[in-house]
Amino acid sequence: MTAAVCVDVGSTYTKAGRIDLASGEMTGRAEVPTTAASDVLHGLDAAVTAVKGDKSDLLYVCSSAGGGLRLAVVGYESLVTAEAGHRVGLSAGAQVVHVAAGPLDGRKVLALRESRPDVILLVGGTDGGDASVLLHNARRIATSRLKVPVVLAGNADARDQATLILKNRDISVTATANVLPRIGVLDPGPARAAIREVFLKHVIGGKKLSKGARFASLVRAATPDAVLAGVELLADLTGTGVLVVDVGGATTDVYSALVPDAELTAGPRRDVAGTLWRSRTVEGDLGVAVGAPGTVAAATAEKLALPETGRPPMPESDRDLAAAAAIVALRRHARGHSPGPGRPRTGGRDLREVRLVVGSGGVLRHGGGPYVLEAVLADTAGGWAAPAGARTVVDQRYVLAAAGLLAADHPDAATRLLNTL
Repeated sequence: MTAAVCVDVGSTYTKAGRIDLASGEMTGRAEVPTTAASDVLHGLDAAVTAVKGDKSDLLYVCSSAGGGLRLAVVGYESLVTAEAGHRVGLSAGAQVVHVAAGPLDGRKVLALRESRPDVILLVGGTDGGDASVLLHNARRIATSRLKVPVVLAGNADARDQATLILKNRDISVTATANVLPRIGVLDPGPARAAIREVFLKHVIGGKKLSKGARFASLVRAATPDAVLAGVELLADLTGTGVLVVDVGGATTDVYSALVPDAELTAGPRRDVAGTLWRSRTVEGDLGVAVGAPGTVAAATAEKLALPETGRPPMPESDRDLAAAAAIVALRRHARGHSPGPGRPRTGGRDLREVRLVVGSGGVLRHGGGPYVLEAVLADTAGGWAAPAGARTVVDQRYVLAAAGLLAADHPDAATRLLNTL
C-alpha cells in the first residue's frame, strides 16, 4: 500500500487528503459538506472519491461531527485532582462540559446529568491516599441513572472496588492508571488512550451519524485528539514551542506544545495538579458563524480593540470575528481558568518561548490568515505575554489532522507531510 486517505468528518464539512506514504506529499485534497442529516458516509465516500483514492489506499478517519466528545470530570479537590482530570480531558480531544469536585450530592448529580456528557472521567486521590471521596462518587454515579460510560483514573488502591461498584449497576467502566499518581506528577497518557477507546466504542455509534456499523469502524480518533497528535509531532520535529489556533464556526480551539521546564516539572514552582507540556483548550462560545454572538460578547467583556482598526470586531466581518475569537481564546489559554468565583486561576501557559504559530480554520485559509495571526501576536493588553519573534503559517491543507492520524503507523510519512507546512 503506497498511499493513505485521511478524512476529517466535521460538523459542517468533511475534508479529505490523499498522502503518498513514501514522500509524504499530499497528492489530492477535497472538501465536501458533511451529510449528517442523512448519513455521514455519503459525504465521506464523496470526499474519498474526489481525491481520486485507489481501492488499495489505507483509510484513516477522525470525526467531530455531532458535537464531538462531551466529557464530564468528577474529582476530589477542585485545584488538584479535578483540575488534573480537566487538563487530561482536554488533551484527549474532548469538550469538557462539566467539572465537579468533592463528594457528589443530589444537587451536584443533577448538574452532572444536565451537562449531558457522553463520558464521565472519574478521578480522585493520589495513589495510596484517601480513597473515600472516589468511592463515594462511584456509588453516587452508580445510583444516579446516568447510563453513560465511565473512565476510572483515580487512586490505584481503590480502583478495583470502584470498578465493582459501577459494574454492579451495569455501567460500562474502563479502569486505567491514575491521572495524578503523586502531587505535581500528571500522567495523561493512559486516561487519554482510555477516553479515545470509549469514544470510538460508545460515542461514535451513539451519535446515530450513520445507519450501519461501517462509520464507527473507520473512525480512529476525535478530530481534536488527532490534531493534538499532529501538533506534538510538529513540536518534536522543530524542537521548539508550537502554538496552534483553530477558529471555527462554533468553537475556537488552541493547542500548545512547549519545551519542558525542569523547575516547573519538579522544582519549587511546580503545579500541584501537574503540568501538561502538550495541551489544548476549547472555547465553546467563540466562533465566526453560530458562535459569532459569543465572540462579540467576549470581545466586549475583554475591552478588545483590534490592532488594525483600533475598534471592537464588527459582527458582519468574518475577518474581524476570527481575529477577536483567536485573541480571546489565546488569552484564556495562556491565563488559565478559574474553577469558580473568587478562586485562583490554574492551568495557565507561558507562551513566550513559542517559535512557530500556526493558524487554522476557514476564514484563515481563505485569505484572513495574516490579519488574524498578526492581530494575535500584537495583543499586549490581555494579561499574557505573546511569543516574540515567532514564525507564522496557515495550515492551508489540513495537514495537522492528517499527520496526527498517520503518526502512530506511518511516522516518517507524517513527518514529511508536516515539513510541507
